Amino acid sequence: MNANEVIANRALELLGKPRGSKEIHPNDHVNMSQSSNDVMPATMHVAALEAIERDLLPALETLHQTLKGKADEFDSIVKIGRTHLADATPVRLGQEFSGYARQVELSIQRIKTAATGLEELALGGTAVGTGINAHPEFAKRVIKKISAMTRLGFREAKNHFEAQAAKDAIVHVSGSLKTLAVSLTKIANDLRWLSSGPRCGIGEISLPDTQPGSSIMPGKVNPVMCESVLQVAAHVIGCDATITICGQAGNFELNVMMPIMTLRLLEAIEFSANVIKAFTEKCVVGIEANKERCNELVEQSLAMVTALVPVVGYDAAAKIAKEAFATGRTVSEVALAHQVLPLERLSKILDPWRMTEPGIPDKE
Repeated sequence: MNANEVIANRALELLGKPRGSKEIHPNDHVNMSQSSNDVMPATMHVAALEAIERDLLPALETLHQTLKGKADEFDSIVKIGRTHLADATPVRLGQEFSGYARQVELSIQRIKTAATGLEELALGGTAVGTGINAHPEFAKRVIKKISAMTRLGFREAKNHFEAQAAKDAIVHVSGSLKTLAVSLTKIANDLRWLSSGPRCGIGEISLPDTQPGSSIMPGKVNPVMCESVLQVAAHVIGCDATITICGQAGNFELNVMMPIMTLRLLEAIEFSANVIKAFTEKCVVGIEANKERCNELVEQSLAMVTALVPVVGYDAAAKIAKEAFATGRTVSEVALAHQVLPLERLSKILDPWRMTEPGIPDKE
């Protein structure tokens, strides 16, 4: 109602007439063929889809391309893999980053798929979806104008009762944003772990410095861009929880929880877009690989013995690993000391690069 009054009074001002004169009536004229019950759902969809197309998807596309570039840049660097936070067989740093790039790519696809539900607008259903008091051409003509103004493919809802009574499209989009938040959490946390140290942690990559450092420990620089991503991701997941609860709170022909659903959905989109832009520009672009540290950890890893299993068997390989751990020697040194295999064959099998490709190294 308030919006109708504001629009009516502004129209009166433009016509040189006094505000409140009702020559242009908030209900009879401004609200003609409409109800807040069909306008509000339509507005939610327009606002959300515009924010996704204008801000979120471009930010994600840039992040995706940046991660793909890093995957190519780091493809020659072999590092140790990790499962259960424990050493595993080698993997290339570029392969890890290709996984991050694919996560973002799949998030883009999920969001685009979910966003198609926002293209249906509830306009024309008026109070309960029947279209009472609406001109038969109203929805079609107005939605055509909205599509032209926004350059987005809006269309009239196939079923006005669903469009006004249910908010499933909003819940679906929110779910895709939650999945994105989970993906970003995985990526940001991995980058924090990989850059931890720099001397007493993993230290396989370096993140760009974005601030002088700790307020109390000189020279200590924290991974604040990754941490900002984690905080936004937590907020987005919270927004999704709110939207989910509100989505199931519709009764009969109307869901009265639309205002808070709109607020939380637009927050999730806006916060995600903003943090992704900052994360890409101030962190991902400047990531550098510490090749020597990667090589050092690969050489020390007991998991290198995995490549020997097809040749010497699991039990013999386990004995080599245990002796290497107990003596502080490498797997290669222990295997050579016990003359498990000739040097040339052993070097071939324990070549870290070969372990990053499919197949059995000794058979190639």
